[in-house]
Amino acid sequence: MAFPIAPEPVRVAAASDSPGSRRRMFLLDAVFYLLFTALDLFWWAVILAVVVNLLVAFQVLDTRNRLVWTIGDFLHRITEPALRPIRRRMPNLGAVDLSPIVLLLGIAAAGIALRAVQGYMIRGGVYF
Repeated sequence: MAFPIAPEPVRVAAASDSPGSRRRMFLLDAVFYLLFTALDLFWWAVILAVVVNLLVAFQVLDTRNRLVWTIGDFLHRITEPALRPIRRRMPNLGAVDLSPIVLLLGIAAAGIALRAVQGYMIRGGVYF
């Protein structure tokens, strides 16, 4: 099950649309699809990074295994640039790290804002 910000079909082109506007519509559809997909993939990368970190912390996974270390390192490198500023601003709660929750809320808010921008573009006539 994917995160609910995945793109959905918005509308069908009207018969009066010119071929040029249809090309622009398909280009904007592709841009919004890529943005929604990037948010969705980043959502899952954060979830996987948290799960892998928990499994390593409870010694279920051994980081001496090359595959486990590679996956953990990849997920850390992908998510840490977004998590580091959140951790700096949040109070120290000891062993509890709530920064992934804040990041997931931020990703969800970005998806909602992107959906709103797409809707405003459609209603404003910019997105044919």
